[in-house]
Amino acid sequence: MKIVILDGYTANPGDLSWDAFSRFGDVTVYDRTSYSERDAELIISRAKDADAVFTNKTPLNRTIIDALPKLKYIGILATGYNVVDINRAKERGIPVCNVPGYSSPGVVQHTFALLFEACNNVGLHKNSVLSGDWQNCADFSYFKSPIIELFGKNFGLIGFGSIGRSVAKVAQAFGMNVLVYTRHPDRSFESDSLKFVSLDKLYSNSDIISLHCPLNDDSREMINKESIAKMKTGAILINTARGPILNEQDVADALNCGKLSCVCADVVSSEPISENNPLLKAKNIILTPHVAWASKESRERLLDISADNLRAFVSGCPKNVVNP
Repeated sequence: MKIVILDGYTANPGDLSWDAFSRFGDVTVYDRTSYSERDAELIISRAKDADAVFTNKTPLNRTIIDALPKLKYIGILATGYNVVDINRAKERGIPVCNVPGYSSPGVVQHTFALLFEACNNVGLHKNSVLSGDWQNCADFSYFKSPIIELFGKNFGLIGFGSIGRSVAKVAQAFGMNVLVYTRHPDRSFESDSLKFVSLDKLYSNSDIISLHCPLNDDSREMINKESIAKMKTGAILINTARGPILNEQDVADALNCGKLSCVCADVVSSEPISENNPLLKAKNIILTPHVAWASKESRERLLDISADNLRAFVSGCPKNVVNP
């Protein structure tokens, strides 16, 4: 079997091994191929002889899939699979297998890392101390920005899958009241500190709103000027889900006028971020470069599960198939 990994660098920049894949055939790893369908010729040239292709963000659309006559298997080095035309793959009898859940602990941790930075400004105070402000201070203590206590705050959670449920537990541990919006509420999770509510009630009552929902027609740009208008003035917004859930211009406007006190985002609508993204020049924005998933532990799980998906396919019982 010939195995081609089209864009392996982000998952494995050199600190992990591809050996688990080599058990099933000859492996060719490209650090980067392309994020653009316009580069179909390059993608096809690299995958043309492959029986199995793995991709993270390199697109495999209908044209590309049809140009790969030997292709029998597509592995996604991620959970999301929007870069692959799964319907065309199904028509060709090609299973497309993803890796669900591998990054959940890291995303939960990063969600709160963003929130703590927004509330405590650790980086700002660290830099202040190292620049000499504390040793030259007339007082034993000082703060360069307001410090926000989480205890007793209303934490709004949009989405209640495995990540959302874990985020809720952490929020409860900090003494926050969790308000959850999901299309399919499971009332068994309700308690004195967690309630399922309507989306409008979540917007109007939450001090912090964290997004953990999939990107679909209902969620695309659901955070816009209309929904922001329903939010508390001074609310904090966190997005570790998908960039297009935000209308980025509306969010930037809300930051600049003070309607939102801070926005923390690990994802944006087009990645890598474009130089004209309005969030880059907005006030009180905290941006990280889509790294919530990227701990070594998460990436080890990603490669292990991806290799096991390939093993299952070779054994005739494919799993984690997104186009059954």
